This record gives sequence, C-alpha cells and structure tokens, in this order.
Amino acid sequence: MNNKTIFRILFSSQGKGYEIYARSVEQAEMYGFIAVEGLLFGEKSALLLDPSEESLKNEFQDVKRLLIPFHQIGRIDEVAKEGRGKIVSLTPQELVPPPSMPPATPSKREP
Repeated sequence: MNNKTIFRILFSSQGKGYEIYARSVEQAEMYGFIAVEGLLFGEKSALLLDPSEESLKNEFQDVKRLLIPFHQIGRIDEVAKEGRGKIVSLTPQELVPPPSMPPATPSKREP
C-alpha cells in the first residue's frame, strides 16, 4: 500500500462517534475486526489547539494498532488529504446499528 494513502474512518464506541485518519486499514486476523494502523493527528499549528482533536490524540496517543469491531464502523473513505479528527457524543438514533443476522435454524439431530 502506498505510504501516502490516507483513510478516514468513522465509527462509534461507547456512545461516542469517532472520525480518525490513518495510513492503513485492513481486515484483522481476528474474525469480525478491522485493523487500523498509522493513526494521523493534525500537527497544523502549535498555536491553535482543537479540543476535540486533542482529546482524540490523548485517547489514542500510544496505540500502534487499533482493532475496531466490524459492526461499529459506519464508513471508511480513501481521501486525498488528512482532515481534523474528532470525537462527538451520539444520540441513540445516531449509533451505528448492528448488522442484521439471519435467524438461526436448529440443527436436526439424528436419533
């Protein structure tokens, strides 16, 4: 994957909506998870601090690889340039709904 590729990942966790930017997104070895590596945090200006981006940076500052459950991801975009990451509180209606699963059919046992 090109080192200049940038992805924007939108996901929800614990009642919050996250928008993060990263260099790498792929299916994790662990079933049902997406692996995100190379998190990017805006270093635009030391004079202007964005509180939402600072809280995001504090939460993920030591994270090398983030594993996000598939059902919590709302969207993944490949973008031309990095934007400002953020964390926002979500209402129950805004949370990413879990995927619908087909009803389980009971297995037939042989007597």
